[in-house]
Amino acid sequence: MTKKIKYTALGIMSGTSLDGIDLAICTFTKNQGWEYRIEKSNTLKYPIYWKSKLETLHTQNKATIEQANIQFGQYVGEIINVFLDGEKIDFIASHGHTIFHQPENNYTLQIGCGKTISQTTKTTTINDFRSLDIFLNGQGAPLVPIGDLLLFPKHKYCINIGGFANISIKNNEEIIAFDICPANIVLNDICKKLGFEYDYNGNISRKGEIVPALLHQLNQLDFYIKKAPKSLGREWVEEHIFPILKNQKPEDLLCTFCEHTAIQIGKFLTDESALFTGGGVFNSFLMERITFYSKSEILVPNKELIEFKESLIFAFLGVLRLRNEVNCLQSVTGADRDNCGGLIHEI
Repeated sequence: MTKKIKYTALGIMSGTSLDGIDLAICTFTKNQGWEYRIEKSNTLKYPIYWKSKLETLHTQNKATIEQANIQFGQYVGEIINVFLDGEKIDFIASHGHTIFHQPENNYTLQIGCGKTISQTTKTTTINDFRSLDIFLNGQGAPLVPIGDLLLFPKHKYCINIGGFANISIKNNEEIIAFDICPANIVLNDICKKLGFEYDYNGNISRKGEIVPALLHQLNQLDFYIKKAPKSLGREWVEEHIFPILKNQKPEDLLCTFCEHTAIQIGKFLTDESALFTGGGVFNSFLMERITFYSKSEILVPNKELIEFKESLIFAFLGVLRLRNEVNCLQSVTGADRDNCGGLIHEI
């Protein structure tokens, strides 16, 4: 049977920074390589109910989490129906929202029940892209690099700055990728203490001063010595970062953590070009500091790609899953083999 060469898919992403749900309708065409277009996109802010529920769900019991999984699937399905407004797509690919990520314990959980989304939208839905890789002794993350490899072949480095900063590094046809360090998950938490959701343009960070002892302490954390594959989760931040961000002015904490993030990212950017995406790109102070520590050409694409590259790539992971082609790379996650993750829920 010849494989289809054009797909229209809806990719959905909910990041750890809880700034909202990203939705992007994308078309993919297979010629010599893969080509893509983002046809329509939007970010929907979480209502207070869901923001507070998702922030604390990891502290709840199993029954509460299972119930939330169904409810969140229903909520996402209803959002999709409004967003699509009758537009035809081949399928939905949903990342879900991460509640637990503990690859060392062979466990990861992204809520947003795929079956419920499928039933609510009357559309084939693919979700749970991480579990198979975890089962195969991988990190289950990052998942974006296969998209970096096949959709963005011109750039040696692809960096996304969201709740965490992660990087894909290409050498010829090979790619490695890993989480570099926490980013907005920490910066936004500090901003909350000042009554802001985030540091617009990095304006507050810019007013602060670096705390040298804290910067040194952050840069000495064991995670940074580890070799890839490696990935980070909220649990690691709560154990290793939050306890040392004490007894300083919030603007100094922001300034210091921006410097830390820039140092950790910059040390990998030694040549050629680096494509930057994710919400952290809008923090101009952070980007200035990254540029200071980098030897690569820093490339910032259009606003739509900055905001929706991850949704685009999750839609692409769904395309590869439907084609039974590799969408998760052993070289990235450390799994026993390349694999093709994602559960397909037909209507």
